[in-house]
Amino acid sequence: MTPQKFVKAVAGTSLPTTFNPWRDTCELHDRADAAARRRDNLERMLEAAIDVRIETMWIARDLGYRGGRRTGVPLTDEVHLGSAGALLGGIELERATEGPVVAERTAAIIWRVLARVGQPVMLWNVFPFHPHEAGSQLSNRCHTRAERVATWPLLQALVEMLRPRQIVAIGRDAQLALGELGVPTTGVRHPSYGGQREFMEGIYSLYGIDEADDGEPALPLHTGYAAAASCALA
Repeated sequence: MTPQKFVKAVAGTSLPTTFNPWRDTCELHDRADAAARRRDNLERMLEAAIDVRIETMWIARDLGYRGGRRTGVPLTDEVHLGSAGALLGGIELERATEGPVVAERTAAIIWRVLARVGQPVMLWNVFPFHPHEAGSQLSNRCHTRAERVATWPLLQALVEMLRPRQIVAIGRDAQLALGELGVPTTGVRHPSYGGQREFMEGIYSLYGIDEADDGEPALPLHTGYAAAASCALA
């Protein structure tokens, strides 16, 4: 599968009480062409990942409403769009929303660590969309097993396209789900819900980085994400 065909497949998927950033438009925050901008972002990322022969994927559970829902770049908020483009060789990634730039705590930790790792990775989620509570677009919930099954072929196609040497599962939920993928996976603690230090130490250990304590204070916990930090995929 090519990046273009993958983006088309992702954008063609719609599920109830989920927001597909490559298909849907948020009435509260998005520009009129937001979905198209996010599709462009994803296609550029995939093309760059193939060009640099990316070896590693970091995969978390699902998109959050302050990060990937807005940017179309998993585990990345608007503050770090430039960092994401730079890490993949200097590609241009565009904002799809209006108003002030929005930060996400999880993305801040992810990109603090990626800055030290200094190697390109492909970021993704087990469930590629933003699952939210019915009637509450700006909320986070855990995706269901049925939702995961419905989108599983997308994850399989992505892994087949990129053929990573290593997959890092961010969080217990992601690690359990990825056990069904049939690809060797290393798990690290999710940085939310008190797991920031363990996440950093886990990644630094994987990459052989000394001095896991980078000297920066812990970031404040974002309560909206903490409530959904871990759950059973029923």
